[in-house]
Amino acid sequence: MNSVNKENMRPVEEQININELVDIRSIEIDSLLSPEEKKKSYLEQIKNPNLYRCGDIIVHVSFADTGVSLEDRLKQYLLSDRGLSLT
Repeated sequence: MNSVNKENMRPVEEQININELVDIRSIEIDSLLSPEEKKKSYLEQIKNPNLYRCGDIIVHVSFADTGVSLEDRLKQYLLSDRGLSLT
C-alpha cells in the first residue's frame, strides 16, 4: 500500500481557509431517518465529503486510480499488519 506524500498535500492545505470547512464533529444525523435520508443529511451538512475538518485538522480524501477497490486495499492492509499474506 502506498503511503501519502505529505509534500504533495501542503499546497492544498495552504490554499484552504480551515474556518470555511465543516467540522465533522458538528454533524448530527437523526437515527430515525431511513438510510437514504441519513446519507442525504450527511452530504447536506458536510458540504464536501472529500474536504472537511476535524477540529484543527484538515481532512482531504483522495484516491489513486489503481483499479484496486478500497475494500481490497483495506483487506490487504489489515492482513499485512498482522503478518499474514493475501496469497
